[in-house]
Amino acid sequence: MKNYFTPSLSLRWFHQIAEFLQIAKLAMVVLLMAAAMDFSRAQEIGVNAEINIVGGTKPIHVTLDGFSPEVAAILRFDLYVQGFDFVSADTAQYSIHGVGSGNVAGTVTDNVARKMILSRSYNGASMRRQAHAFADDIVQTILNLKPIGQTKIAFKVQPGGIGPGEIYVADFDGYDAQRITTDGAIVAKPAWVPRELAVYYTSYAPGNPDIYYHNLTTGQRRIIAAYSGLNTSAAVSPDGSRVAMVLSKSGSANIWVCGADGSGLRRVTTGVEDSSPAWSPDGRWICFATKKAERRRLAKVPADGGQVEYLSTAGAPNPTEPDWSPDGKWIAFTSQTGEFDICVIPAEGGGTPILLVPGQNPSWSPNSRTLIFNRHGGGGYREVLSVLDVFTKQYKDCARAPGSSSQAAWAR
Repeated sequence: MKNYFTPSLSLRWFHQIAEFLQIAKLAMVVLLMAAAMDFSRAQEIGVNAEINIVGGTKPIHVTLDGFSPEVAAILRFDLYVQGFDFVSADTAQYSIHGVGSGNVAGTVTDNVARKMILSRSYNGASMRRQAHAFADDIVQTILNLKPIGQTKIAFKVQPGGIGPGEIYVADFDGYDAQRITTDGAIVAKPAWVPRELAVYYTSYAPGNPDIYYHNLTTGQRRIIAAYSGLNTSAAVSPDGSRVAMVLSKSGSANIWVCGADGSGLRRVTTGVEDSSPAWSPDGRWICFATKKAERRRLAKVPADGGQVEYLSTAGAPNPTEPDWSPDGKWIAFTSQTGEFDICVIPAEGGGTPILLVPGQNPSWSPNSRTLIFNRHGGGGYREVLSVLDVFTKQYKDCARAPGSSSQAAWAR
């Protein structure tokens, strides 16, 4: 067979292949070094690799500059309670920079990707509203979460910490608190009507704990439940058509459900000391606290009545005050040992309760990431409202009305 390759040509071909492999090897080394440098840089500036780990997610590192003190304070509050933390410029994953003066305007730069990801300016509202709107846009851009900066809370205020009080409404951070009742009596458990400026709450003004509906726009007010005994803890279904509540009209405190106007009342539990109803986001279930074998338990029952299912809170005894996250994934509740603690469990069950911070009366924000709760705030019976990022455990106290503030409900 004739050889078409001369020795000189074969050798030249061999050297060309070797040279190509050497170049490829050097290119691979350069790429690996670049990747290592990028990884090191990402670690240095705090890239958030842990997502949605309750109580264990690392905060996203940002830097903030160029804003007025008022605007900067609002941005710091809003972002901190949604999983951001403020660091020096050389270690920040994102840089938030104020532009110009007068109205709020700013940019956000991704320091890892080395590009601007957000540029916004605002007008036509107060500086507070503009600052909240910018915070909302930042959170939506980076975390893809539903905004909470311009949401409302309802809560009770007791000047002396105990005894008579009134229901207040405020921005979610506690600012612009407005009293909406003049009962001059013990009040409790405000609950928002979804997508409306209206609340249900309990008042002892008639001498008996009765449930009222109060429309904040029209001032309309009417009694929904005024049966003999206890009428309290109204919870409105996600579509606003039904109300769950605790009544003792049949002798023991149980969960009952009626229409939004109080009609069509139906008993759905028959346990011992049932309390604190909370709806699932799809409106099919009601979570509540009860007693079984002399132990406080969490349970859920079909909203139309049926078989009660018990939820495990092993390690978090005496659970009460459950609240179901709007995304359906979590149930927050209060556990009581020597003190009150805020805990979270997976709504589908099977998970170990995660203790977050001392406090009680948790209520989820619309974005299913943040909770508002009350904690002991000093001497006597004084309580303070606080806002908590569930995943990083970061929290801040709210500015509050005079007196003791508690039992906040977040409008959704």
